[in-house]
Order: sequence, then structure tokens, then C-alpha cells
Amino acid sequence: MKNSLSDSAQQLLDIAKLAGAQSADVLIVDGTSVSIDVREGELEHAESAEGVDIGLRVIQGDRQASVSISDLSKSAMEQMAERCIAMANEAPRDPYCGLATPQEFATDWDVDQLELYDSSPKPSAEYLKEMAVRAEASALSIKGVSKAQGASSALSDMTIHLATSNGFSGGYRRTSHSISCVAISGEGLSMERDWCGESHSHYASVPSPEEIGYLAGERAVARAGAVRPPTGFFPVLFDERISSSLVGHLVAAINGASIVRGSSWLKNYLGEQILPSNVSLFEDPSRKSMAGSKPFDAEGLLAKPRHVIKNGILEGWTLDLSTARQLEMKSTANASRGVGSAPSPSSGNLQLSEGLETKEDLIAKMGTGLIVTSMIGSTINPNTGDYSRGASGFWVENGQIIGPVNECTIAGNLLDMLKNIVPANDARKNLSRVVPSLLIDGLTIAGK
Repeated sequence: MKNSLSDSAQQLLDIAKLAGAQSADVLIVDGTSVSIDVREGELEHAESAEGVDIGLRVIQGDRQASVSISDLSKSAMEQMAERCIAMANEAPRDPYCGLATPQEFATDWDVDQLELYDSSPKPSAEYLKEMAVRAEASALSIKGVSKAQGASSALSDMTIHLATSNGFSGGYRRTSHSISCVAISGEGLSMERDWCGESHSHYASVPSPEEIGYLAGERAVARAGAVRPPTGFFPVLFDERISSSLVGHLVAAINGASIVRGSSWLKNYLGEQILPSNVSLFEDPSRKSMAGSKPFDAEGLLAKPRHVIKNGILEGWTLDLSTARQLEMKSTANASRGVGSAPSPSSGNLQLSEGLETKEDLIAKMGTGLIVTSMIGSTINPNTGDYSRGASGFWVENGQIIGPVNECTIAGNLLDMLKNIVPANDARKNLSRVVPSLLIDGLTIAGK
């Protein structure tokens, strides 16, 4: 933890108080990032960023405003505080805004146990380029791959500090390293594309570039010769690569902001069954080395594990302080924010219960249907949960994959879909969202 960030945060709070702020909080993000893109073995794009961003939120009674700058000089802070106070005094009234009380603040955490930061030497830009080149070369080595759209390697190192005018001060540091590759099979109008990529907090945890490129190439070749599937009502298996998108639609519907607006298809289902009785959804911000892990949220509340859904029953909403106050509930410590915005609720690490059967078992059960491995576009009615997305993947007949398909649309209702999911046992435990392949008994498929 850099002491200078704590000092700068307290300095800005003092300046804001002298300028007339009734209460305030400060968020500082100090980070560096490097991103390298290659194509055909040559550098295509390189980007490096380094800097400090500081955000001030001022709360004047039931009004609030936020301002951010990238200059930590005293004169810049003074101008920032004056501008933010003036904005807050003219802002619309919000009776639910306000800081957490000192009794609500996190007071005891061990950020080292979360292992969010990799202390080993950072990879150089040249090393990142080499990783991307090797990933692309691996993809091109796969028979049937006609070209690679490119490969990328990136890293970031970020320190975050939050301080409030009523006593909270804390921060942590996180790193990430990623490699990705996109491969293409076929030529002209018959081209098919697929990819592979992973991101981890520790450099040594990222798969080798050869493995990333190999999987991208194999996936692209597997999609060669894709045709449109038949139209009808069929079972659909969401491969674990994209099954987390269904959980994403679910957590969007239980987000406190959606509930407060009344624009959620789950607004009347608190305490009701929305998943099968053998399926739960667990959020755990204490998982080691995960992108969604944190010691406290963006309002200084201690981040704790919780059941979002237990045995199929919706246990609660995802809340920050403002949405909790509006719903007369307690915050679930899910506040998230940028330096220039007020907090809002957001979900982190999620884990959906796995089943006892393999993905292959579920494919055999399907009879005739669709395995979805890729989706494009999205039409989700937030009020009804009506669902429609473009999809591609593989067609199954008599429990056997017979070939790739594309250019189809799958449609249904999310509540009906989620109540009938059958999870496989193939979830990857190294991801922030641990979701297995999910079989849904029947969706409408629009194909040929």
C-alpha cells in the first residue's frame, strides 16, 4: 500500500471540509497498464498507460455530486473541491444518498490473504509481445486454420484507496495478466472464427501462449462448414464457455438499482423459487486471486460471502447503501464505483452449483438439439425476461454431435429457462464466475 495515496486522500478531504463540504469521500486509483497486439507475427498495436486518478464525492444534506481529476497538486484539489461543492448544492435532491456510519465500516481485513497482487517481476513489453506472437503461431500451426485475426497480451497493476470524511481509510493493490488469440478457418464467405483467452492476477497462473493459441485454432477448425440449424422447439445446452451469460442476466435482474426502478422481471420473486431446488448461487468476495475479490466495497463496508440463491430460493437483492435505504434493507456490501461517479450495486465472484453429470452425459440426454458455444447480440426485456440472442455452436442428433451450425436465434423466457436448468459438472474453478454447462429442456430456435 502506498502511503502517499492515503495522505493525498486525507489532504483532499481536509480541503473539501475547509471549503464547506458537509461530508465527502475520496477514491484514488493509481495504475499502470501495458497492452500488446500482434498480427502475422508483427506488432500491430501497443499501448501503455500510467497515472493517478482521484475522485471526490461531496454530500450536502440530501444532494450529492462527484468530480474527478488527474492532478494531485494542492491548487488542483482546491479547485476540484470548490467545483464539486457548487455542483452538489445545485444537484437534484436524493434523500437516500450518504456515507456509511462508522459502525458500518469494515474495521478488520487481511488483504494479503486475498492474494490479489503478484509481487514477482513484471513482464516487459517485449515479453508480452513474445507471448502474443507465440499464441498466434500456435493457432496457425493447427491444420485447417487459414489465418489468425491476431493475438494480444496485456498486464495491469492498480492500487486503490478509499477514504471518507467520517473516518474510513483503506486500500489494496491488484495485478492482472491476460493472453488471448483469435483464429479463422475457411476462406471467403465460408470463414468461421473462434478464440481463446484467459486473465489471472498472477502471471504464472496464465496458461502458456501455445495452449491459448492451440485452443483458439481447434475451436475455429471445429466450426468449419457450419450450416443453419432447423427451426423448431429443441433442447439447448449452453457450453460452460458462455453459460455465465445466463447468470449475468439473472444478477442484472436482482441488482438493487433495477429493483428500485421497478424494471426487473424478478421484482416480485424475493423469497420465491427461481432455480431448481438442487441449485444455489453463491457470491464470495474472499476467493484468492480472483478479479471479483476485495476486502471492502466502494463505500467501506466489509465484503462478505453470501448466498444469492439458496436451494433455488432467491435470498436477497444485490445492494449498496442507497438502494438498501430505498428498499428498507441492509446493504450487501456490493457497492462499486469509478472515480467520477457515485456508488452503485454490482456483483463480484459468483459460483453456481454443479451437477453430477458430465457435459457428454447431458449431450446424450438431449436427443436432438443445439449446443451453444458463441452468441452475438442481445434482446432482453428487463420487465418480462423475454430472451432472444443470435447463436452458433453444434447440432446434436440422437445424442451425438453431427456438425457445426451458425446464423440462428434462440428465444425463450429467462424465468422459465432458469427454473429448468440442468447443470453439468464442468465449471472452471479458476474463473471469477464459476458456472458449468447448462442444459435447458426447450427453447425456440429460428434457423433455416
